[in-house]
Amino acid sequence: MTDRTLPPQSGEGVRGEAQDHMNDGPQEAELSSAACQSCGACCSFSAEWPRFSLESEADIDRIPRALVDDARGRMRCNGNRCGALVGEVEVETSCAIYDRRPDVCRACTPGDDACRLARQHFGIHAPA
Repeated sequence: MTDRTLPPQSGEGVRGEAQDHMNDGPQEAELSSAACQSCGACCSFSAEWPRFSLESEADIDRIPRALVDDARGRMRCNGNRCGALVGEVEVETSCAIYDRRPDVCRACTPGDDACRLARQHFGIHAPA
């Protein structure tokens, strides 16, 4: 693998840009897993985001080869959308490889900075 980069740090957006407004909007506790499964914004926001960072070669080998972009060290994307995302953003989504998803995907949790940035990009508000 080449170009293994770390996921955004706290206070940075999905692309690593400073995000002073990240404290605005929904909090992690406000977003349920049901809201997450009807969203999918984090998996459709940026082709640069689902980069492998801490995964071992064995972990990456568990992901179907058709979904791995070896040249870029990330999940294969269709535009900005991860190739493993199934469904329609903001309607119903799921991950085709949820149990084998990379660390960068496991690190994104409902309501965290990356989630809120992606939801904001799509104009998706927190559920009431």
